[in-house]
Amino acid sequence: MTKDDVLKIVLESPSLPTLPTVACKLISISSSEETGMRDIANLISKDTSLSAKVLKIANSAFYNFPCKISTIQQAALRIGTNVVRSLVLSISFFSIKAKNKKDVFNYERFWEQSLANAVAAKLIMSEIGKTDLEEIFISGLLQNIGEMIIAICFPQQYGQVLLEASRSEKDIIELEEQIIGADHTFIGYEVAKNWGFPTVLLTPIQYHHCPEGYKGNHKKLTLAVNVVYLSGILTNIIYSKKPLKYHQIFVNESKRMLGFNDKIIDKILALVATEIAQTASLFGFHIQNPRSIEEILQEASAALGNITLAFDQMNRNLVTDKAQLQKLTKDLEEKNKRLEKLSLVDGLTKVYNYRYLQSFLDKQINLATRKNSTLSLILADADYFKRINDNYGHLAGDFVLKELCKLMRKSLRDYDIIARYGGEEFAIVLVETTGQEALIVAEKLRKTIATHSFIYNKTKCNVTVSLGLAEIKPAVDAFTKNDLISFADKALFESKKKGRNRVTLYAQEKN
Repeated sequence: MTKDDVLKIVLESPSLPTLPTVACKLISISSSEETGMRDIANLISKDTSLSAKVLKIANSAFYNFPCKISTIQQAALRIGTNVVRSLVLSISFFSIKAKNKKDVFNYERFWEQSLANAVAAKLIMSEIGKTDLEEIFISGLLQNIGEMIIAICFPQQYGQVLLEASRSEKDIIELEEQIIGADHTFIGYEVAKNWGFPTVLLTPIQYHHCPEGYKGNHKKLTLAVNVVYLSGILTNIIYSKKPLKYHQIFVNESKRMLGFNDKIIDKILALVATEIAQTASLFGFHIQNPRSIEEILQEASAALGNITLAFDQMNRNLVTDKAQLQKLTKDLEEKNKRLEKLSLVDGLTKVYNYRYLQSFLDKQINLATRKNSTLSLILADADYFKRINDNYGHLAGDFVLKELCKLMRKSLRDYDIIARYGGEEFAIVLVETTGQEALIVAEKLRKTIATHSFIYNKTKCNVTVSLGLAEIKPAVDAFTKNDLISFADKALFESKKKGRNRVTLYAQEKN
């Protein structure tokens, strides 16, 4: 709905509260300069119930007059026409109650806080001048009248507004516009205008949340808007869940807007709680054990301190947890690396396995292609290895295989690899090495193994190996990785065929 749609529903709603006749006429005649004390007194006297309430307040300990006041005329003389008018309007507005007892809107708390707004506005204005105090009292009292009107006309939707406000950090104005379609400053202003309120009361209602929105040049209205705005911030110190936040805002804004110094601000803050409690008692609001601003701020600071301590402890815990998590992550990474390595290493001999050999060959062939270099592959097979298993046992055979790998590893460069190709057969990849260069390496390996004594459980045995090798220059040669392996395997077969314990270079037979 648009704002106008919402306003139309409000103005036509049977739930819209109506002001008592005396209050309506009082607002009307108060705006006339020709209205005197007698006119106001005569108007109020026509409402017996209202007059009785005014006289009760006038005779209370709040004013503490030595003689009893019996008539409204006497009250006007003693406490002033403006005060009497303010009392009448306040009593009239306080008489507006909810028609539906199931409403979630707390009317009692609303009027209590509205009264606190009025007292705060009067207290702030008294530091500027002694005139217009009762007028600013009414302005402060009615600044949020739109909230109550919306709550009466849209009870379910406003219940949702209040629920969302308790859950989020969104401003009440934003939630009202989002859920209902119009905020309480707009509705309050339009309804009050419909009731016949004068401009001096309407303008603060319209701009009490955003005083910068008033663009007029009327100094009195500008002052009223600023004072009412500050009164709402001041009472939020008492009634909101964020007193420290609103205290800082009040200090900063009262200095900026009204030029108050710290002494004036401290005076207002020291008096406001007591003034609210005393004024509330006149209208039947019983505020038990009112807390001073100082007490509220101290409690809030202590709570914030506890939260800070808890937050610091939580941070320390998070730092500890983070350190532990980092350690666990590092341990996990290391374990994963070890697992990855294990997945690529032969469990018995601790050299690389067939899977890694295939991957390494692919990478090195690609690298050799880019660098226009040569790569050599040696396949080595232990001669008559079955005899070792048969004569000395499989454990002896395992020992021999491990010793073979250690001997071969010592004869290779760091960037060359040895891998178990299967059984007692091993593959050696020589990076950037020609067939002739690989032949020298292979012959060295063969001699080293042939002259080594393999001693297992004090039993000595001799082992020899047959080796076949092939080379590939990927930038020139057309054959593949599998061809290279096949060529080396054929060369190995030739070494075995010619009597074993020898090296054969297949590259010599290429083409």
